[in-house]
Amino acid sequence: MTEKTKILITGGAGYLGSIMVQSFLDADYDVTVLDNFLFKQNSLAACCARPNFNIINGDARDEALVKKHASKADVIIPLAALVGAPICAKDPIGATTLNHDAQIMLLDSLSPDQWVLLPITNSGYGVGEEGKFCSEESPLRPISLYGQHKVEVEKQALERENTISFRLATVFGMAPRMRLDLLVNDFVYRAFYDSAVVLFEGNFKRNYIHIRDVSRVFIHGLENFNTIKSNAYNVGLSSANLSKIELCEKIKEHIPKFVFLEAPIGEDPDKRDYIVSNEKVEATGFMPKFSLDDGIEELIKGYTMIRNSMYGNL
Repeated sequence: MTEKTKILITGGAGYLGSIMVQSFLDADYDVTVLDNFLFKQNSLAACCARPNFNIINGDARDEALVKKHASKADVIIPLAALVGAPICAKDPIGATTLNHDAQIMLLDSLSPDQWVLLPITNSGYGVGEEGKFCSEESPLRPISLYGQHKVEVEKQALERENTISFRLATVFGMAPRMRLDLLVNDFVYRAFYDSAVVLFEGNFKRNYIHIRDVSRVFIHGLENFNTIKSNAYNVGLSSANLSKIELCEKIKEHIPKFVFLEAPIGEDPDKRDYIVSNEKVEATGFMPKFSLDDGIEELIKGYTMIRNSMYGNL
């Protein structure tokens, strides 16, 4: 494809999109974002002066609207979703219509020659086998509605030739549309403001990836599409398959006052526990640029500016 490739990103004003859109614009792609601005965010305000940026205020479940704009795009990146197990459990109807039905509708509307870069999640692995790395060939055993939908959408997407699926590790880092519910972001926030956190099932492991490396791997996929298409790829830091305790130890290196304790009773409702191999995507030439230490330092700077105090006086 040419440098004037047209990209449609649904949900592009969210956490991932608020960084990704800027990255694609900087790379001189034409970017159209379709978003319903559910959280009243202005995360793409800095993009509005860019002539290669367009915005549509609408719902990714609006079939006529989606088909109209998808038909004009060379590449589709469907970010629109209710993201994470808790919100999907709270609103299963919204989750099903947006995370599953709207995605299938979009895929069915595309011509075979249109490219799809699909954001999936490591959540599909559910609970891995102790000591064994989850590769792209490992069985998918999602334990949440969110994970189930992601697995089902990926299966259908990969039945078409021109698709790449990126199974993203838990994302961290600052963004114009910030999320404090992601594990690294959450723990650094608690360390910065509360100086303490109580852990439940602190031995549970997860893999992590910086939000700017997510944008980088999508650009990598676009630039190398024909050689790596029709595949799923785990995307994470191979140096960061860490338990919650190990993550806290890393944060404490940057915030020495941070105290963390493992609760002797109770449990974490999030039962995901796995370590992940990223060798397949690394073999294509992609390597993450931002370390966990980089992200923690970045978050400390960010939290100096923001505080989640909507109902407080401080």
